[in-house]
Amino acid sequence: MNTSLLRDAATFEVFRNAVAGLADELAITILRTAHSQIVASSMDFSAALCDASGQTIAQANTCPVHLGSIPDAMEAVLAAFGGEINEGDVYILNDPSLGGMHLPDIFIISPVFYESELLGYVVTVVNHSDVGGWVAGSMASQSTSIFAEGIQIPPSRLVDAGVVNETFYSLILRNVREPGMLRGDLESQLAACHAGGTGMKDLAARYGIVEYRALLDELLDYSEALVRNALEHAPDGIYSFEDQIDEDGLGSGPIPFKVEITIKGTDIHFDFTGSSPQVASALNATSSFTRSASYASLQGALGSDVPANSGFYRPFSFTIPEASILNAQRPAARGARGLVAYRIIDLVLGALAPALPKHVPAAGDGGPGSVALGITEPDGSQVVLWDFMMGSWGATRSGDGNDGISPLGANMANIPVEELESSGHVRIDAYGFLPDSAGPGRFRGGLSVVRDMTLLCSEATMQIRSDRRTSRPYGLKGGLTGEPSLNLLNRDTDQERVLDTKPFLTIYEGDTHRHITASGGGYGDPLERETDLVLEDLLDGKITPDGALRDYGVVVDQSGSSVLQDETASIRRERVKNAMSPSADDQEKGNHHD
Repeated sequence: MNTSLLRDAATFEVFRNAVAGLADELAITILRTAHSQIVASSMDFSAALCDASGQTIAQANTCPVHLGSIPDAMEAVLAAFGGEINEGDVYILNDPSLGGMHLPDIFIISPVFYESELLGYVVTVVNHSDVGGWVAGSMASQSTSIFAEGIQIPPSRLVDAGVVNETFYSLILRNVREPGMLRGDLESQLAACHAGGTGMKDLAARYGIVEYRALLDELLDYSEALVRNALEHAPDGIYSFEDQIDEDGLGSGPIPFKVEITIKGTDIHFDFTGSSPQVASALNATSSFTRSASYASLQGALGSDVPANSGFYRPFSFTIPEASILNAQRPAARGARGLVAYRIIDLVLGALAPALPKHVPAAGDGGPGSVALGITEPDGSQVVLWDFMMGSWGATRSGDGNDGISPLGANMANIPVEELESSGHVRIDAYGFLPDSAGPGRFRGGLSVVRDMTLLCSEATMQIRSDRRTSRPYGLKGGLTGEPSLNLLNRDTDQERVLDTKPFLTIYEGDTHRHITASGGGYGDPLERETDLVLEDLLDGKITPDGALRDYGVVVDQSGSSVLQDETASIRRERVKNAMSPSADDQEKGNHHD
């Protein structure tokens, strides 16, 4: 660091917050102008600012597993156009082999000039509701090649010095099911790029280009210093963990994930050797996505306010095997790769639990469950309905897991019932928490979320992405696993059927679907949970009297309004004496670790 360029603390703090605020302004612009459910309601998008060399300088508080991939997207754009970046250009890409992640995630990148000098870039990435391919939503696990998943866009100029390439634009829109929806979301990205460009120019005008660039360099160094300081306080060592995805949607059986994390001084290395080779289905990820999930994991584990930028990434190094599920090679399908990021996060946090015990929770729901319906209207037009389901977090050593919240890597939201029903194609019959579902512990995990849906139109295709059915969310320090996920068709009828975790099927008018997310794992021995907390959950309807006795050894009176302390103490002493867990079935299936 060049100390001659350090500014006084007040100037730096004002600048740091101005840049962070500008990044969030991009996100707000997209949120307020987007057209699709998946963006405007579920918030599956991200935005960032980069300097003139393509380094990330600020990220919006959006989807973390997108944001660490931005350096690769910038690298691809600069490789294609670095010698001819023009004011008024806009670049577009989604190809996973050329800077993208999966085809629905479309990057829009706009260079920003001030007084004829390149200041940097505004970057937005949106998960579009459909980009073509054989199935509505373009994310079916059953895809076996990227050529089946939709339109592939290498780094390209969508706008050339202010002139839109309408032929290219029309070609993109012609290849998707809802061209008006795609165009609306792309234009929300363009609006955000315009807002970001205006803000960057204002900052350059305020500070002058020389000081503006010096402050950017200082901001990156600041983030690096903070993360290195946090790593310095973690014990040196090698930390390993294993986890799995239940199956690939094509009957593969368990898919293994392995990591060995080495902390040495202020550096951290992630070695994913031993993880599964790339799979036949669409669960495959890019190496950039794997790194992105790893960054998000550590940032969450550190529990500190470190600005997420390219300075944050400097202490990291990686070994990610080629042709693995974490670094798949073309023409591997990638549409359902989001699940891999959430498993990486559980994997990395599981490994870091002994090194950073104050901050690492037990495993949560394993990633958002998703249901996509493809509907053909009588006039032949296509409708794609998305329903994302955020579940709950695992417990920590100081508190219960949060109920009904986005997982660490997503920062998304459940789509409101009213919005789903407003299409006229579905009815939501139930939506809420599932009692007795939390992973038991001294602190319990978050509850499972359940949603029941009935199809009102004549027929629809349905693709589902879920997991954590056979590999349940792990507990920590004696805490038990969370409950598994479940997909059930036509519940309580003679046509009731348990669906696989990642099915693709056609459903018909009157069919019902129940989706239950996995719950969070517990932390600590359930027999040590304070009886007042058990009673509080009972009064809130989060646990039943039977569940209180089974999971915690707590006995309540017939009214369910008070704990019978003597009976509770006797049962708990007997269980400890016999070295029994609160639930023998859970103990047999458990995946808790110390």
